[in-house]
Amino acid sequence: MHIERHALFWIGAAILFVLAVQVLAPVLLPFVIGLTLAYFFNPLVDALSAMRVPRWLSATVILLGSVIAITVALVFVVPILAQQMAGLIEAMPAELARLRIVVEEGARARLGDRFPAVLDAVSRAMAGLSDSLPGLVSDVAKSVWSQGTAAFSFLSLMLVTPLVFFYALLDWPSLLAKVDSWLPRRQAPQLRALATEIDQRVSAFIRGQGIVCIVLAVFYAATLSLIGLRYGLLIGLLTGLLSFIPFAGWALGLITATALALIQFWPDVTQVLIVPGIFLTGQALDAAILSPQIVGSKIGLHLVWLIFALLTFSYLFGFLGLLVAVPVAAAIGVLVRAALQTYMASSVYQGTDSAAR
Repeated sequence: MHIERHALFWIGAAILFVLAVQVLAPVLLPFVIGLTLAYFFNPLVDALSAMRVPRWLSATVILLGSVIAITVALVFVVPILAQQMAGLIEAMPAELARLRIVVEEGARARLGDRFPAVLDAVSRAMAGLSDSLPGLVSDVAKSVWSQGTAAFSFLSLMLVTPLVFFYALLDWPSLLAKVDSWLPRRQAPQLRALATEIDQRVSAFIRGQGIVCIVLAVFYAATLSLIGLRYGLLIGLLTGLLSFIPFAGWALGLITATALALIQFWPDVTQVLIVPGIFLTGQALDAAILSPQIVGSKIGLHLVWLIFALLTFSYLFGFLGLLVAVPVAAAIGVLVRAALQTYMASSVYQGTDSAAR
């Protein structure tokens, strides 16, 4: 029963870890972001170190470059996005009323005698959406803000994250060596093999999917803005950045952008159809080129398990859980497969006394 005792120990440790994260979730956000950024850029620092560039210099240059990029975004991009978000929320009731007129005109021409009944159902749905959507957007924004800054103000978040990022990037090799020294000596080779597999899957998401999201955000924002869609920059960036949620970000962007295109461009059907065409092109670009070439199949998560992980982690840990759901689910998948192999080799599964063998 030696293996079983080890299993109970690790299960207990995992439960305690989950409980601690759930309690500390509001204050962990800057540390998670800093460690994630350090993990993302660590291969670059390793490559520079191989070229005899001091690690502290590489970390400093990357930190300064990141701060400059964020500053430029805050100065030039964020005000535009904030203006578009405020305008969209303010104009939503009027835009929905215009969408209702467009839908009514099209339905009247096609439904004939059935139009009054359909109109009544559509009117109730549109009225409910018009009343609830601004409040829903506001509630989501407040939820994200409260989860992200429950214990830290925005200023402290901006101060703590760069510090964690810099020192984690600087001390990454020593951190790994310290963790390695804590491993049980007899099981250390097995745990290192598991850690290597977890690293491959997590890096595929954090580094690979992160690049894919940025490329898609630029693509959607640029193309929607070029065709003159109002709020195109906002919708495009959000669609791309939400692409780490399979199909959900894309579908939300498609529905929102198409509805706004109907309101803005109708009865120019060609201009309206350009918007779904952009999203289909983006999906094809992702499926055929970006994900296979950049991410590959290394994450190893079934779509159902991925959606379950996103819902579960966001429910347990809020916004922090949504950020870490996919990489943690990939790591859990590796551990579960290893646990199943250990279980099937144990006396519990075999039905025999390990001592007798």
